[in-house]
Amino acid sequence: MLDWNKINTVLLDMDGTLLDLNFDNHFWLEFIPERYALENGLTIEKANNILWPLFKNMEGKLEWYCLDYWSEKLNLDIAGLKAEISGLISVLPHVSEFLTALNKTDKQVLLVTNAHRDSLSIKMEKTCLQPFFDDIICSHDFGFAKEHQSFWQAFQNQQGWDKQSTLMVDDSLAVLYSAKTFGIEHLLSITRPDSKKAVRSITEFPAIHDFREIMPSTW
Repeated sequence: MLDWNKINTVLLDMDGTLLDLNFDNHFWLEFIPERYALENGLTIEKANNILWPLFKNMEGKLEWYCLDYWSEKLNLDIAGLKAEISGLISVLPHVSEFLTALNKTDKQVLLVTNAHRDSLSIKMEKTCLQPFFDDIICSHDFGFAKEHQSFWQAFQNQQGWDKQSTLMVDDSLAVLYSAKTFGIEHLLSITRPDSKKAVRSITEFPAIHDFREIMPSTW
């Protein structure tokens, strides 16, 4: 599936790629509606009727990933609430082995995430993955989400990686389509970003169930 001899730079998404998306799905689809309902004297059903259209309207936009935006919009301390249930944050199977093997190669390894810096800090503190990366790229620093071409242009201008020898691994098809439009040669999706949900059937891009399928040789 993957010829490592053709790859110099590896771009890895965080949520749903390296980390179990179950945390984020639980947080936004269950925990936040419960807390919003509690704070506003609503039933869960009424809270969801208010929140779901708000969430849907922001999908793919930088605001969707911005904790400051949602804290103001919902009058909740979103970063604080994430920290409150941070015990649920977990790394997907075989990610650590993959990153360890990758670090023994000559590849440049970059974490590239839409996550807000506050969320990123909580997750790096919890998982201790930060030392595996040559750099951590947050789309908020550029003012555009990964779904937009402006992000990729600004990111490449800053880092100077070569499109033809770059691998991007991401669970989001929208992000992968954006990366493909920009010209990134090697693209991979994830079939099971949320460990509590069924395996997805991905036909648009090559996809892996876990990182053992693309483990680089260390000898």
